[in-house]
Amino acid sequence: MIGDLIRSLRPKQWIKNLFILAALVFDRQLSNTSALSRTLYGLAIFCMISSAVYLFNDIFDKDADAVHPTKRQRPIASGRISIPLAASAGMLLAAISLIWSYQLSFAFFLICAFYLVTNLFYSKWLKPLPIIDVMIVASGFVLRVAAGVTLIQVERFSPWLYVVTTLLALFIGFGKRRAELTLLTTDANNHRAVFEGYSIEFLDQLITIVSGTTIVAYSLYTFSAPNLPSNYSMMLTIPFVLYGIFRYLYLVKVRESGGEPEELVMKDRPLQLSVFLWGLSILSIFYFS
Repeated sequence: MIGDLIRSLRPKQWIKNLFILAALVFDRQLSNTSALSRTLYGLAIFCMISSAVYLFNDIFDKDADAVHPTKRQRPIASGRISIPLAASAGMLLAAISLIWSYQLSFAFFLICAFYLVTNLFYSKWLKPLPIIDVMIVASGFVLRVAAGVTLIQVERFSPWLYVVTTLLALFIGFGKRRAELTLLTTDANNHRAVFEGYSIEFLDQLITIVSGTTIVAYSLYTFSAPNLPSNYSMMLTIPFVLYGIFRYLYLVKVRESGGEPEELVMKDRPLQLSVFLWGLSILSIFYFS
């Protein structure tokens, strides 16, 4: 039971919370011990509150997940974890994380509370709404970046990163919907009502729009943000972003994967390499140039 409960917290998806580190890294405060400790503390808190959201989401989706080809193996959908236990664990995690977030920063507490409430509304009522469902999921990534900003004394953090984060999250979200629709084929509507508003052609158009816009927005950031090196060396990171986006498109459209984006990041070696080299180049340009 303990193992199933831990799996219900979805620790693999905690990788999403690394977006909280964006302010610390891109504001060049990674060597600031105080800012680093506060950000890591906030990261741990966000992992707790996101796990509470996953528990509530699995409770609301129990019936739909029970007939899904892969999600039916989840502990709550399969009945290995009872709903009262999952609800109690979710409420406990939410309460502790909100208390700790308030002690850390009032602004951080507001973002955590807004993230929790928004996702509860999404899980209960807003999930069947096409486009809005992906936009709400994407907002979670932007809130993570904003949460990181509230934890440190920001000096030169560029608002361009909010734009890039939003577009990248939409790109991943629509790619996930496409992968799910491909997996479920003609039975998709029976698993989730939102698929009535999607088609492969429509999702391909949305993916094309947001992927191209993401590349343009990131490229503009690399030479227009005020806190970057004056020699435009940040533009050297663009090829890694290009390859990462193209690789994700390949996995979604050719390999027909992408239903669990966090698993792609953890398993696909070329994608991992592009992310690693991008991160290494960021650190080199910001801290060692």
